[in-house]
Amino acid sequence: MIVLKTDEEIAVLRENNLLVSRTLAEVGKEIKPGVTTRFLDQIAEQFILDHGAKPGFKGYNGFPNTLCTSVNSQVVHGIPSDYQLKEGDIISVDCGVLKDGFYGDSAFTFAVGNIEKDTRKLLHVTRECLELGVKQIRPGNRVGDIGSAVQYHAESNGFSVVRELVGHGLGRNLHEAPEVPNYGKRGKGPKLKAGLVVCVEPMINMGKKDIYQKSDGWTIQTVDGKPSAHFEYAVVVRIEGAEVLTTFKYIDEIIKPI
Repeated sequence: MIVLKTDEEIAVLRENNLLVSRTLAEVGKEIKPGVTTRFLDQIAEQFILDHGAKPGFKGYNGFPNTLCTSVNSQVVHGIPSDYQLKEGDIISVDCGVLKDGFYGDSAFTFAVGNIEKDTRKLLHVTRECLELGVKQIRPGNRVGDIGSAVQYHAESNGFSVVRELVGHGLGRNLHEAPEVPNYGKRGKGPKLKAGLVVCVEPMINMGKKDIYQKSDGWTIQTVDGKPSAHFEYAVVVRIEGAEVLTTFKYIDEIIKPI
């Protein structure tokens, strides 16, 4: 069931998603060669707790950590570990918080030092896919309009779109209806209505779209071992169009432009 949010609920969701945005920036400050993904996780957890919230992912369906840290060919749901980041890596950091009964959820893919030109293009195009998908969000449009915009831009640039993993509604639950695929046809799918809050999160692969789950029960990996990028906004449908509850401005202040 799709649950539309009141202005009061949206205000809480906005605050929570801004906290996620700030948490990702705190993590981004520490991303450099030699740093472990476990250390990044500790930074995020302490920052969230210090701001009166709880990590939204820790314990969710048994997930053991605060962050999902997915490196290079890992698409999403990577578990923080003693892996030390290396020059040329990319790392998708997905973060959630829970406060006042509502969730925040966002992701950003960071470059570790200098990365290959084609990898940099992957990050750039994936972030563009996110922005183009959000531009389709307004009352009367449909979920398929979002996915179609994402898919067209990704594939036009020679990349592929993961099919098995999708965006989602956001509210009192971390994953609510409707699902928001990153592919599809215009004019298809559930209709967007004012008050709906969704997470749009393109997961774009450099190689083939095929993925598999590793033996840890969480980490999703590309079958061909090529890099994957992931960016995510929480967005509310307003009468006049999309209001993005997430911001990457804190991150952009501390990193080189993609």
